[in-house]
Amino acid sequence: MNPPFSDEYIDSLYGQNYYDGTASYSYIDERRVKKYARYVWDKRIDTIHGYIPDGNFLDVGASFGGLMESAARFYTPYGIEISPYSGKEAAKLFAGNVHIGGFNGHPFRHDFFSVITMIELLEHLKEPLRAIEESCRLLKKGGVLVIQTANMGGLQAKIKKDSYGYFLPGHLSYFSKKNLTDALLRSGFSRVKAFIPVDFGLLPKLKKSRGNFNSIFDYRHWFRISAYHALGLLHFRDFCATSSMVLYAFK
Repeated sequence: MNPPFSDEYIDSLYGQNYYDGTASYSYIDERRVKKYARYVWDKRIDTIHGYIPDGNFLDVGASFGGLMESAARFYTPYGIEISPYSGKEAAKLFAGNVHIGGFNGHPFRHDFFSVITMIELLEHLKEPLRAIEESCRLLKKGGVLVIQTANMGGLQAKIKKDSYGYFLPGHLSYFSKKNLTDALLRSGFSRVKAFIPVDFGLLPKLKKSRGNFNSIFDYRHWFRISAYHALGLLHFRDFCATSSMVLYAFK
């Protein structure tokens, strides 16, 4: 995003109206679909657990704390959330473990976490490279940073160009698989593993989608979701048919 927004304007984006649908730029209140979102949260935690069995877990952009709750099966969960509205709710679940504010002012010590997650978060940051570097310092040796964001080098984004739906007012930084991988390696991570399209299968996506269904006819959306997931499996090196990606960066 150029010219960049002021910090004050960025903070103003994430009030209550960001979650209740009354703002022009908004997001869902995950508490309304928690039962269904948990299918994806739990499956993602299962994948992470296959690499990192235990330890301290930090979710940056914790929202209402849903992913933290799933992580609590294996880890001691902590969170960072810029929105006081959702952050206070996460803090009720994990008293003392949630920092409400920006990533720069967090209270956590270095070499403390085994897992850090940034799910659909990095694109919201004005200085993403600083956040990546700080994440590396926060992680223990052998820990992992999990990033989900759009791959702007994917064919989907290249075809749609300016009409691509990922161009949103709160998205301040954009990445390709290649330049994000390079940034992670330059920031101190030893290796990066890419999951294309995501780090879990189709079934959790289908189960999660039911949270937005109003009638039995909405199950027709499963055909679209399945087709998009299958298209995302078409990738080779830096070529990706869709713009979905998750990167695991190991320290």
